[in-house]
Amino acid sequence: MQDPSYDARINILGGLNVYESAFKTSVKKIIFASSGGTVYGDQEAPFTESMTPKPIDPYGIAKEAAERVLITLADTHSIEWVIAVPHSIYGPRQKYDDPYRNVVSIMANLMLQGRQPIIYGDGEQMRCFSYITDCVDSLAAMATNENVIGEIINIGPDEEFISINQLAEKLANITGINLNPVYMPDRPGEVKLATCSSDKIRKLLGYETKVYLDDGLRELVTWIKESGPTPFEYHFHVEIKNDLTPKTWTERLI
Repeated sequence: MQDPSYDARINILGGLNVYESAFKTSVKKIIFASSGGTVYGDQEAPFTESMTPKPIDPYGIAKEAAERVLITLADTHSIEWVIAVPHSIYGPRQKYDDPYRNVVSIMANLMLQGRQPIIYGDGEQMRCFSYITDCVDSLAAMATNENVIGEIINIGPDEEFISINQLAEKLANITGINLNPVYMPDRPGEVKLATCSSDKIRKLLGYETKVYLDDGLRELVTWIKESGPTPFEYHFHVEIKNDLTPKTWTERLI
């Protein structure tokens, strides 16, 4: 909501750059990584692939636009396509000093610095967090499997729906911090319930969750601890600053 042109440049124009390059070469298939937490929008969860996208923020709108452009151009130029829709990816080697994105790594980095996590709203937002290797394995399978051509496919552990409050509790137990979260106002345009159904990917690719949340969180915390907790880097320019802009960004509270 506060940096819409960045979303458009990365997702729409960035997607077009990839598509055009593919059309000029001998690329056979394009797999586009969409965003399950935003493209489906504010509708009944769990999200299924048959749902009409209803994004409520510029990021989700940009992702949906990139999906639609891919389908149109790929069908015109006879290139195979698959749209993968992962949900809340996390895991070792992710950028954990980013104050804007990925609640798991933000909380873990804060707690390992001896600081309290920041939670927007009441913390009852529901998510399903996908460990990185489960997502990468799924993408690799999509690259070679003929059954998924022209399909939109969720990737996510639909066995584990969890609130942000529960996530903070799990990370506090792992890091050993005495939990006392700092609650901030809701962020505009944030989907409350963003959980998915993985029935389709199980049917098409035999998907199964291999790394469950407790184990994945321990792996992430161990990696950040070994790499060294670090101050957050405010590397984005926030375009729109008003009363709706999170103070965590404008006042650099994270």
